[in-house]
Amino acid sequence: MPKKILVVDDEESIRLVVSFTLEQAGYEVETSSNGDDCLEKVYSFSPDLILLDLMMPMLDGWEVLRLLRSNPETAEVPVILLTAKGEIRDKMFALQQGATDFVTKPFSKEELLERIAQVLT
Repeated sequence: MPKKILVVDDEESIRLVVSFTLEQAGYEVETSSNGDDCLEKVYSFSPDLILLDLMMPMLDGWEVLRLLRSNPETAEVPVILLTAKGEIRDKMFALQQGATDFVTKPFSKEELLERIAQVLT
């Protein structure tokens, strides 16, 4: 059974490219364009991993991560943050908040697939 990945990003082009890449690699993929929808899909889709953008309207990625980590049902789901924020302090803060990994935009498909494989093994 393929691993399930939830891709959360407010930019449609990123959702499409990432989901296509993941599906080609054999993953089952669901997408979401905002934090509220993400939280709903976490419970209905039960992903093995979440790729989460930080800068989204309404409920941003930081708040989604906080909510995921504070709920015993989702606290252990790996979360890789996808963001244009690339400063070392952003990466350190992300890890301190419970992110599993951090990928800076723009990123290569190969790097993303390798980081996902490392988390899911």
